[in-house]
Amino acid sequence: MGFIKDAMQPAGSLRARPLLTQIITLEEDPLNLTQGDILFLHMNEDPIRAGDIVVFNIKGKTIPVVHRVIQVHEQQNNKEIYVLTKGDINKKDDRLGGIYGSGQLWLQRQHIMGRAIGFLPYEGWVTIVLTENPIVKYVLIGALSLVLITSKDRGAKQNSRLV
Repeated sequence: MGFIKDAMQPAGSLRARPLLTQIITLEEDPLNLTQGDILFLHMNEDPIRAGDIVVFNIKGKTIPVVHRVIQVHEQQNNKEIYVLTKGDINKKDDRLGGIYGSGQLWLQRQHIMGRAIGFLPYEGWVTIVLTENPIVKYVLIGALSLVLITSKDRGAKQNSRLV
């Protein structure tokens, strides 16, 4: 699963973007992603290969899809790539399974948001709970506001004693 490397360079010596690629890594085993996992994505000029886990957008759909690449075709004349994906638990690839848009047979680079380079299991549940249950969000905001108000009062009382 995802893990933090034991030996890291001090954070001050790293730039923000490479930081994620150096701290969070994947084992060579296939990922067992579940709802609520936070993915770390990276997109560069390295070729996309079969077995990579990619996040992509489909025209007309609002939520990105996370699936594994099963085939890659590259045109030699213009280096354009065509990618076919499939969900690990799906029986059919994404073009036969109806994931892609109408008439779409392949993904191209502009559809792909990034390649998964690591993940934090379950960390996304906070966002899911706050989005799906607005009452929890309001209770949390209220509790944080109460803490903020009471901490200001304490600070003001301590300052008045010093004067």
